[in-house]
Amino acid sequence: MRASKLTDTFQLRNGVEIPCIGYGTWQAPDGEKTINGVKAAIAAGYVHIDAAAAYDNEESVGIGIKESGIERSDLFVTSKLWNTERGYESTIRACEKTLKDLQVDYLDLYLIHWPAARQQFDNWEEINIQTWRAMTDLYKSGKVRAIGTSNFYPSHLRSLMKEEVQPMVAQVEFHPGHLNSAVVQYARENGMLVEAWSPLGSGRMLNDPLLMEIAGKHGKSVAQVCIRFALQSGILPLPKSVTPERIRQNAEVFDFELEEEDMMRISEMGPAGWSGLHPDKVDF
Repeated sequence: MRASKLTDTFQLRNGVEIPCIGYGTWQAPDGEKTINGVKAAIAAGYVHIDAAAAYDNEESVGIGIKESGIERSDLFVTSKLWNTERGYESTIRACEKTLKDLQVDYLDLYLIHWPAARQQFDNWEEINIQTWRAMTDLYKSGKVRAIGTSNFYPSHLRSLMKEEVQPMVAQVEFHPGHLNSAVVQYARENGMLVEAWSPLGSGRMLNDPLLMEIAGKHGKSVAQVCIRFALQSGILPLPKSVTPERIRQNAEVFDFELEEEDMMRISEMGPAGWSGLHPDKVDF
């Protein structure tokens, strides 16, 4: 997929089209900053909004969407199920709350935010399967148009691949210095689109000398190089900012192309900028 504008799309395994860059809302504070950030993103041309119950700002995201004046059908809205709501019945209830908070009738994409993992639960695999079956029923009912996972590694995904409906999206931390290659390869081999949360390394990569050199060569910012790197890697980036100018800059990535040498040098960078969050080691 060669994207030339924000409304260009990747296609999921079920045929749903997903806009090639999403506006991320992680760490955006509830209230005016998030409301205005969403409005600024939509004004800048974003039609893909990535939200989550755990961000504690979905009501503000919903207000921002409503006040933007954009038609619901022109937006692609994602949310995620938080860890405390895993399991069949609680997943259904959590989705209903998210729909209410966002003031929408359906989600375009719903993800399990983190897998239940063996360090916390003896029956972790069964928890994930029951949660996934609820996601599947939400999908079949039309409440959500596509379903997937966030922060799942191959060890967590394998059991879901045996289910009636398989994950369509794998969202993971991905950025220069942390390519999450095992997850990316597994997702591609199994027909999942990879989304990159923290495509700038939550700002940790912005002063990297190599990225600064490449950015200077193209007359672009390091953030723009990181976003472009994800796109040219066939991965959907989800940059986050509440600053209108940066929101606009993060979308201005279609007027240049990283050369093959640039892509190779970035791909061969040593480990850098990782958040340290591993699904089998987190305590939340």
